[in-house]
Amino acid sequence: MDHDVVVVGGGPGGYVAAIRAAQLGFNTACIDENPVFGGTCLRVGCIPSKALLESTHLYHEAQEQFNHHGIRVSGIQMDLASMMARKNKVVDQLTSGIAMLLKRNKVTAYNQRAKLIGTDTLQLPNGSQIRAKHIILATGSQPATMKGIDLDGSLIGDSTSALAYEQVPGRLVVIGGGYIGLELGSVWNRLGSQVTVLEAMERICPGLDQEIGQIAHRTFEKQGIQIRTKCWVESAQVIGKECVVQCKGMEPMRCDRVLLSTGRIPCSRDLGLEAVGIETDRRGFVPVNENFQTAVEGIYAIGDLIGGAMLAHKASEEGIVCVERIAGMKTHVNYGAIPAIVYTHPEIASVGKTEEQLKSEGVNYVKGICPYGASGRALALGETAGRVKILADVKTDRVLGVHIIGARAGDLIAEATAAMEFGASSEDIARCCHAHPTLSELLHEAAMAISKRAIHTA
Repeated sequence: MDHDVVVVGGGPGGYVAAIRAAQLGFNTACIDENPVFGGTCLRVGCIPSKALLESTHLYHEAQEQFNHHGIRVSGIQMDLASMMARKNKVVDQLTSGIAMLLKRNKVTAYNQRAKLIGTDTLQLPNGSQIRAKHIILATGSQPATMKGIDLDGSLIGDSTSALAYEQVPGRLVVIGGGYIGLELGSVWNRLGSQVTVLEAMERICPGLDQEIGQIAHRTFEKQGIQIRTKCWVESAQVIGKECVVQCKGMEPMRCDRVLLSTGRIPCSRDLGLEAVGIETDRRGFVPVNENFQTAVEGIYAIGDLIGGAMLAHKASEEGIVCVERIAGMKTHVNYGAIPAIVYTHPEIASVGKTEEQLKSEGVNYVKGICPYGASGRALALGETAGRVKILADVKTDRVLGVHIIGARAGDLIAEATAAMEFGASSEDIARCCHAHPTLSELLHEAAMAISKRAIHTA
């Protein structure tokens, strides 16, 4: 079968690239080895984890917060099987939706594993070959393994396992204090698990703005999650009916389950890259130029496969820009305005540079802060914990970074991202009339604080 464009990988980078290619008039195919499209994000990542986070947050609110609103409830019970069933229903609905979108856009779908055997040819397991003028590799990433950790997919597993526990573990050890570990740790903590997070670095979520990260650390500990930093795990194994985790210089830790969450690595093996002369870097990422083209003409790569922020929306943007450039359009991805969100409670969201990055780059900046407690809307919601921080250039006032911890931070960051995409100054945000009462006023007040004219904060 011959096509103009073939996308290998049906995740948020791949299927989006395929649909955009079809919109631009290319005869397009999308290949994924899984029985459904959607990639890790939709099947065993972003979507199922957020479904569980929402369900467990509601359960926790019913137990702890409803009383503050004058709602008296009793006999609240948790039905884990029903929670899992709802999560699976959400996933099924979205994967079927992607299949419909591919069909509607006349994208030929292949649910098989593809391997490069030539610069314009892919081979499927059944022996058939697919040729294309342009091949886009979008195979994503997978959980990283770690020396000394004996994964059995059950008691000691990765994020995929932690999305499908049949029982709430009494004691759960999470190895890795990044966003995946914290999100899934929050899920099981809310359901009654004694959760301990082990992080080798000096702080959790090392990529976060340090001030925001410190607030998050304190908040999670108040919620009952034990966090141990500068903790190097040497081994984890199943002994008898429990797990034993050994950390350097510490007594062995015993628990019921272990979640290994130490990052992700690109799915670049067994793609046939060596057959066409494409070399990966030492970490397995595929090098590309500004047009996402690999060392071989006609073969491109996007998303987690090429490194950078391993985020679904970043992969989608790259997929769109990649095919638009193939079509001769002048488009780009602004890597300085890629938002990132941690879906714990409170949520954590950021875009642009952190204070630490600006200091290391020698950039003179000024910051404006507004605490959630200054917001009437936050008070009405009962969500006064958190803050919004805006960083702006001293000379130009251009917004360089925005960092938020608090309720619905993931929604608030969209305005900040749009502002940065258009090169806005803090004055631009301050001059925009924000509806009252809304949480968006927090961003407005923080922008006004840049020039020391905040109204509702001291």
